Amino acid sequence: MPLTGVEPARMNRKKGDKGFESPRPYKLTHQVVCINNINFQRKSVVGFVELTIFPTVANLNRIKLNSKQCRIYRVRINDLEAAFIYNDPTLEVCHSESKQRNLNYFSNAYAAAVSAVDPDAGNGELCIKVPSELWKHVDELKVLKIHINFSLDQPKGGLHFVVPSVEGSMAERGAHVFSCGYQNSTRFWFPCVDSYSELCTWKLEFTVDAAMVAVSNGDLVETVYTHDMRKKTFHYMLTIPTAASNISLAIGPFEILVDPYMHEVTHFCLPQLLPLLKHTTSYLHEVFEFYEEILTCRYPYSCFKTVFIDEAYVEVAAYASMSIFSTNLLHSAMIIDETPLTRRCLAQSLAQQFFGCFISRMSWSDEWVLKGISGYIYGLWMKKTFGVNEYRHWIKEELDKIVAYELKTGGVLLHPIFGGGKEKDNPASHLHFSIKHPHTLSWEYYSMFQCKAHLVMRLIENRISMEFMLQVFNKLLSLASTASSQKFQSHMWSQMLVSTSGFLKSISNVSGKDIQPLIKQWVDQSGVVKFYGSFAFNRKRNVLELEIKQDYTSPGTQKYVGPLKVTVQELDGSFNHTLQIEENSLKHDIPCHSKSRRNKKKKIPLMNGEEVDMDLSAMDADSPLLWIRIDPDMSVLRKVEFEQADFMWQYQLRYERDVVAQQESILALEKFPTPASRLALTDILEQEQCFYRVRMSACFCLAKIANSMVSTWTGPPAMKSLFTRMFCCKSCPNIVKTNNFMSFQSYFLQKTMPVAMALLRDVHNLCPKEVLTFILDLIKYNDNRKNKFSDNYYRAEMIDALANSVTPAVSVNNEVRTLDNLNPDVRLILEEITRFLNMEKLLPSYRHTITVRLECSGAILAHHNLHLLGSSDSPASAS
Repeated sequence: MPLTGVEPARMNRKKGDKGFESPRPYKLTHQVVCINNINFQRKSVVGFVELTIFPTVANLNRIKLNSKQCRIYRVRINDLEAAFIYNDPTLEVCHSESKQRNLNYFSNAYAAAVSAVDPDAGNGELCIKVPSELWKHVDELKVLKIHINFSLDQPKGGLHFVVPSVEGSMAERGAHVFSCGYQNSTRFWFPCVDSYSELCTWKLEFTVDAAMVAVSNGDLVETVYTHDMRKKTFHYMLTIPTAASNISLAIGPFEILVDPYMHEVTHFCLPQLLPLLKHTTSYLHEVFEFYEEILTCRYPYSCFKTVFIDEAYVEVAAYASMSIFSTNLLHSAMIIDETPLTRRCLAQSLAQQFFGCFISRMSWSDEWVLKGISGYIYGLWMKKTFGVNEYRHWIKEELDKIVAYELKTGGVLLHPIFGGGKEKDNPASHLHFSIKHPHTLSWEYYSMFQCKAHLVMRLIENRISMEFMLQVFNKLLSLASTASSQKFQSHMWSQMLVSTSGFLKSISNVSGKDIQPLIKQWVDQSGVVKFYGSFAFNRKRNVLELEIKQDYTSPGTQKYVGPLKVTVQELDGSFNHTLQIEENSLKHDIPCHSKSRRNKKKKIPLMNGEEVDMDLSAMDADSPLLWIRIDPDMSVLRKVEFEQADFMWQYQLRYERDVVAQQESILALEKFPTPASRLALTDILEQEQCFYRVRMSACFCLAKIANSMVSTWTGPPAMKSLFTRMFCCKSCPNIVKTNNFMSFQSYFLQKTMPVAMALLRDVHNLCPKEVLTFILDLIKYNDNRKNKFSDNYYRAEMIDALANSVTPAVSVNNEVRTLDNLNPDVRLILEEITRFLNMEKLLPSYRHTITVRLECSGAILAHHNLHLLGSSDSPASAS
């Protein structure tokens, strides 16, 4: 409800209260958004907004708001006409008379233009002059109501219209419109204070055709039809104070599904997709239960809505009490590959409901806290749902991404404010853009920013424990929940805003631990750590002499000072050692607990308590060391290049149970193309207990090793015998069994091995004829009639395998290629591609997966001159 009767004194902060300092000379308490005309044909919108504000200074004579693209017709304040000026400096960043035309000049000019309308600095595109008749009213700090009529015509952002070019009414054509945008982009579709720190309650009204449905934030209070029953108005109320940036809208001929497990949750999709919607969202209630359990806090809103739309810019966008998803995420029970991806998107959006929508941020420099917390609790959900192996693989993947980006492009700074509160214009001078504003960042940088934020949250958890971490989150949510219920004391709403300093204070109060060194290392400065490690074993002293060097002079690196965990697997067990990194080059003596290899055979204890038999013939007889790992828990944002013997990597691959260690071993073994490496990788492929992603990686590593050993390789092509034994008929090895994808691990391996096999090359650098024939047979005899799951992704991988088997051909005298002079093997591939396309026309696959892969493969074939060289051809005769 609007806060029209709040006393001005109550709006002001009490003396000594160190809450949020607003950059605006007024406090927004309530906003009405009414869109009463939406024209899909013209892609236009007409409506008005009404903002209820309380001045916080006596001499307020100008009010700045945010508005882009909107045509402002009329502005009234307390029913009095008000003059206004509209100026958007981002429309012409570099003026035409400017003689400088370089990226640096543009970047600085653009950053200045964004700052000039930045709501967090009290600025805006729309400047409204308070009528002189209201000056006395303002001096008494009494309420002002600003009424703005506006329209929007063919917007380039903010709202996206989807109007299919087919016959019928807009509802029959599936026309729809939805809000979209990067960061705080609500100003693109209605005038507002477009800041995450300006919270208020909302009343939202949308008048649409009778066949359409309008979905927005908060509770649907009522739906009112016009007298002629041709239109209806949806009335929504959002009583929880929310930033304009978290307001959204979707209008279309949606089919509606009330969640059977949680009646306060409603799902919306485009026509004829309801069966897919039912299956896709059937798991969502379990995500709710998980988050509410770990946070010991109920979902903060009274309802939740999911809307699946077409032509989405991003797969998931979270807003207050609703999320907008891409239709591409919808799937049936027959689809394997999409299921985990969609569930992850649903879980991400729900995590952001707690931290990002309900709890907002004070300023852009505090964004990392929200992204970090939502990413962290999403990671906990991943661990519980998909298991520790999938979780650790994801963490390693995210760590590799941020390390690769920072080393290539430069550092990612999470908190761009320096000591003394002074903010640099551009702390990341190596970048071609300012990181002072979210709207001056590159999309890739922001993606890496989010990645680093949740990794840093994990480092904080390592420091204070998960229990304290969840207590901190609960405290933030409890304070915000209490503040949100204070309808008549809006100064309390600042408790719903999180800041870096407030977050760190909560950590200190709850855990009693000082994490300032960690924050200084990973939040207040950019860069990652680059370690180089090597070792020698001193047999006389029975000591491991470990040397760890750092490179902190290269771009994107920083110097690390602090503890570093090293795990040493010896004959008598696995032992952890914590080293203190202080200098650039660290030499550390680690005493070994085992003596050198004895003749007496016994089982080797592993880190997880398991004892295994090992063939120790490959290891150094004078050393008890089996393998060494640096920072096994990934408690530092780092890249590690460690040197150890090939047999140590092989032991680590075979016997270390941590999937991250196995992945590191596979990567290292690419440099050791030996029969022992080949055997170790083959053993991993055959181990059904091994994590499926490790086995998939082993396929591609084995292909590289086989290519390096091509002159000495004996026996059938790599992986062919194994694939035949696992997936082909015993009586006829060249015919694959009828598809049965009940074992998902086997399914992923079955569709990966042929793709890796197709990368094999013979001494002429050509794909062996035997491999190509084998892949063509897999396609020819593929039978999915008795399988309960779709094989579209499996067939798509077979197309990738065909593309991988192609070797670039050299054209002689600009020879024009025709069907007549094509290599016979190329004809076979083209025949299969044609058959795939014809089948796709008759029976389209899920999301046209086959067509998409064929387009990609067609590009590869064109790049390779449409030529595949058989093993019987020689390079000289190939044409």
